[in-house]
Amino acid sequence: MISTAIRVARVGSAAELAAAALMMLGFPALMLAALVPSIPAFAAAAAVTYLADHYLHRKGSYLVNRLSKVRAGLSIRFLIRQLLLILLLARLGLADDLIYYGAIACFIAFYGLQAPHGALVTLIRNRRRMPVATRNIDLASRIRIPDAPPRVLLHRSAEKMLHLDLAAVAGILVSASLESAVAGFIGIGITVGLGLLYVLGLVPYVRAAKIPPNAEKVLAAVDDWLAEYGPETVLYFSGSKDSVYQVNMWLETMEQLDSKPLIILRERAILNNLAPTTVPVICVPGGVHLMNLDLTNVRVALYAANVGKNIHLLRVPTMKHVFIGHGDSDKLASVNPYSKVYDEVWTAGRAGRDRYAIADVGVRDDDIVEVGRPQLAPIQGWSGVPEGRIPTVLYAPTWEGWDGNPGNTSIVLAGENIVEQLVKADPPVRVLYKPHPFTGTVSKEAGAAHRRITALVEQAAAERATDGRFAADAAARTAAQAELSRIEARLAELSGKSGGNGNGKGDEAEATRDGVVDPAVHEEVARLRGEWNTAYWRSFGSHEHRVITGAEPRLYDCFNVSDAMVSDISSVVSDFIASGKPYAVTDSAELGVEEFKRQNTAVRAAVILSNGASELGGLLDAVRDPAGDPLAEDRGDLKRYLLGPDEPTSIEQFNTAVANLALKADTRNFGQETPAVGADADPEPEPDPEPATVPAHGRTAAGDDLVG
Repeated sequence: MISTAIRVARVGSAAELAAAALMMLGFPALMLAALVPSIPAFAAAAAVTYLADHYLHRKGSYLVNRLSKVRAGLSIRFLIRQLLLILLLARLGLADDLIYYGAIACFIAFYGLQAPHGALVTLIRNRRRMPVATRNIDLASRIRIPDAPPRVLLHRSAEKMLHLDLAAVAGILVSASLESAVAGFIGIGITVGLGLLYVLGLVPYVRAAKIPPNAEKVLAAVDDWLAEYGPETVLYFSGSKDSVYQVNMWLETMEQLDSKPLIILRERAILNNLAPTTVPVICVPGGVHLMNLDLTNVRVALYAANVGKNIHLLRVPTMKHVFIGHGDSDKLASVNPYSKVYDEVWTAGRAGRDRYAIADVGVRDDDIVEVGRPQLAPIQGWSGVPEGRIPTVLYAPTWEGWDGNPGNTSIVLAGENIVEQLVKADPPVRVLYKPHPFTGTVSKEAGAAHRRITALVEQAAAERATDGRFAADAAARTAAQAELSRIEARLAELSGKSGGNGNGKGDEAEATRDGVVDPAVHEEVARLRGEWNTAYWRSFGSHEHRVITGAEPRLYDCFNVSDAMVSDISSVVSDFIASGKPYAVTDSAELGVEEFKRQNTAVRAAVILSNGASELGGLLDAVRDPAGDPLAEDRGDLKRYLLGPDEPTSIEQFNTAVANLALKADTRNFGQETPAVGADADPEPEPDPEPATVPAHGRTAAGDDLVG
């Protein structure tokens, strides 16, 4: 029942649910205490509402945000509490006392301060919001960007301002109980005084010296940097906060380009959640600002997603545009008809080319280039289970999706059967369970199945810990745990030095000024994360079942310590094929083996499981005896078909594709300039109302936008 209430209330935990319930019940309790009247009951109920409200705000609870939509927002809740305090005083017979009028005057004055406070906070935030936010770009030497106001002034400012009434409320309650106005007026003085000081403290930060230059100067500084840096290859991305993984997966590839890279983002939420990178990043929320950036030197633009805002860069003819996507699978998104707008579509291997041919959505075969998957370089190959170690099987189901299709995930119909058979396997195997982070967000059945599977794995791990056959090296585990602590401490120390994506800075302007990653620190962090991963797996026995959630260890790290995988139709399967290890895929929709293989290329070398998972024995046999694995050759052929050849490496193929397309862009641009030269020699040139050429940055000679 609690889990259902958590889901309905859209809160993150039982503690949040309890806080929400206390806050909701606290206000009727306040009214009852005021009517009785009872000062102790009122004080207790007020304390509960203050604390619950503060806790929910600190947790960023969805419920608190929803309250403002039903006329029960933060200011209203404080106002109701203050009005009920006035009612309490009246019910206590203090309506003719000085403290009663003092309380009314205090709350009127206090609310009078809310307007200038809110106006100043809004003005400061708006004036310090940059038209273009950047990372790893030196704007500080070109324009003056002053420090952000102290975080204490702007962070959750409305909540802080409103909570200043605590002194007045406490003082008035003390005065009511002691029948002396002294404490009340002291509290009133503190509340009004602190409110006034808060407002006055904001005033200096609206001065010109405390705000960045206007948009025109900022954009000129960015153009100046662009002209100096001369970016040649751009990764362009637009999307919601939840889609940031689609651009994060390309950051390492961008860092390895032979040409000068640049990342262009369209949403601030994406920038704020971007993983640390050494590549220069420009976030341009405004379409007009983007169209006026000087991208003269850019020859290749890469697109990781098909979204409407792509048109703002696709309109520039002097660069070639490429769809690179954000994964390789048989889903419909891999053959989106929108892909026709690009000059080329890059796929991992032959399979991507064939998908477009079969789908017949207008993408020409000549415009498809196979470049491999550079992101898969960390995935290690396999030559069998190391001697002395039991096999490890990874169960990595995808989530239930939005459409309720039973074929989306195995977790509901097959998950428990899969895990039960794995933990009971003889000879034994180790089970790693790593569910998709969205599991259970749409389907309560999927969430319940996930919890049951987690319980199964944890119970099996507890039983194995008492089994004498699986002795752990306590000294090695202790050493690994100490190493983990050392690495985590060093990573925490470096987190403030690396610059990262600027999330730790005062505000957007200050993050733009200071958000430059130190390459040496960036490299050390990458090395330490590798060491952390090694120490993590050594910190428990190689026989120990494990439930793995959260960002670390990463999925590819789980691939590398596993000898086989069970999963569902998704890019996870295509990626795992790079390892060459045995794998199984569940036909949860019960299409049948042949139809399932016909519809899904990635399962053609897999062990196909029914929902009963009775076929798991075939997967485990392949792990225990690689020489007798009947699908080994098929996996090799499928890997080449899906992901391309091992040599040259994917990053070499990718760089070659970039260089070839850049040459095509140069050839096109030169061809556009040549007719203009020939026209001068023509004795009778025909009148041409249109410009002969289009400037590379998308502006006419007069600086007007060329829209359309």
